[in-house]
Amino acid sequence: MDLIDIGVNLTHKQFAGDLPDVVARAEKAGVSRMIVTGTSLRASRAALDLAARYPDRLFSTAGVHPHDAKSWDASHESRLAELLGNPACVAVGECGLDYNRDFSPRDVQRRVFEKQIDIAVRRKAPLFTHERDAHADFLSMIREIPKTAPVVVHCFTGTLAEAESYLAEGCFIGLTGWICDERRGAHLADVVRAIPLDRLMLETDAPYVAPRDVYPRPSRNEPMYLAHIAEVIARAAGVPAQRLAAAATANSERFFGI
Repeated sequence: MDLIDIGVNLTHKQFAGDLPDVVARAEKAGVSRMIVTGTSLRASRAALDLAARYPDRLFSTAGVHPHDAKSWDASHESRLAELLGNPACVAVGECGLDYNRDFSPRDVQRRVFEKQIDIAVRRKAPLFTHERDAHADFLSMIREIPKTAPVVVHCFTGTLAEAESYLAEGCFIGLTGWICDERRGAHLADVVRAIPLDRLMLETDAPYVAPRDVYPRPSRNEPMYLAHIAEVIARAAGVPAQRLAAAATANSERFFGI
């Protein structure tokens, strides 16, 4: 399988000691390209710097995660725009709403998400988004986004009804190894069957969300597990893994322009 991991946190300190090996293992497993997630201004710069070390294999996003929305100041808009001017930086995000932890006040989250939506709309750039326990507000905001700024709901873990509402708005759905978690991800089998193959993307969100059905169970997730995740999703969808992987890769290429 030729796979694209659309969301991987390779700038995380857990990868500081063996990043070249992580990239090599991913390539050996069929993960030919990865998009390194930017979650703050500093992390977005680091993600782009990392992409420069692996041209045509690593790409990056630039944005402010809802956890960090409280850090937003008047300079963020121009500084994010500067990063997005680099061809290796392929989306605005990770941005959105997170009412589960509320590390930033909710009104601030909404304001900062709106500012990043505006950046994407002006640049006609895709949005790499995050939503957790904020479905109603998130849905009301993405409904206003023109189709020239396409949206992927990253690391989707919600209900079937929530997935259907995002699909109705033209969103893509990013799935991770959450589906491999027997404690909290079993419901995603029903969700998978509702997602058309032309709206699906694959990601690990590494080093988080390690698949629990890999033995020995990994203590850290990494992009090489994307092939396993693709197979699990394909079984749930009732389609051959090669077909599902090819569709997800084609979707990612079109969406991110890579």
